Amino acid sequence: MKKILLFVCCVLATQLGFAQNVNTAPKEEQLIQFSGMLITEADGRLMPVPYATVFLPKKSRGTYSDHRGFFSIVVEKGDKVKFNCIGFEPTTITIPDTLTQDRYSIVQMLAQDTIMLPMTVIFPWPSKEHFKIEFLKMDVTPELQHQAAKNLANEYLAEARKNPDIVPYGGRESANFYLRQKSREYVYIGQTPPMNIFSPLAWAQFFKAWQNGDFKKKK
Repeated sequence: MKKILLFVCCVLATQLGFAQNVNTAPKEEQLIQFSGMLITEADGRLMPVPYATVFLPKKSRGTYSDHRGFFSIVVEKGDKVKFNCIGFEPTTITIPDTLTQDRYSIVQMLAQDTIMLPMTVIFPWPSKEHFKIEFLKMDVTPELQHQAAKNLANEYLAEARKNPDIVPYGGRESANFYLRQKSREYVYIGQTPPMNIFSPLAWAQFFKAWQNGDFKKKK
């Protein structure tokens, strides 16, 4: 009888401890799939705002709208979301903390913003070569002259064109890259994209480069 009572007490103590752990365990934050459209008014019509930045300032991550102004990103309740695009006033909203579903959609209107740029004086130099000559003749310190000559060297300019860290992509280049990615997804939708490791042409180029000694260390 004592053994039975001892067994029952142990079972009850285990269940109470488990229930206490469940009650005191922190609740996981519910993730929200936040999506929507960014639009603006132009000539009396509503137009989408493509390639606008959708950013979470406190979490240092974000996304951008596509060419139709549509965006989608995972957020949490109470997060602040900032919309920003060149030519429009930045707008910040807060995800409601009273949501009961894991999805939240909006249509956000962005107001156009006029930016006043400082006056720019255009000098009548007929070509880049004349500009380089006149620029180097300016009355500046020798350190600035050396830096200017280095930045205008053909080797540096050629390397800068290949390296996006030196010369970042512009809006048109970023848009073209995004559209190429989307077109590749649409072409191979429903199937596995081809890999160069299974391409006979890629293997032929590899063996040819190996025979030519392209992989040898150069002294």
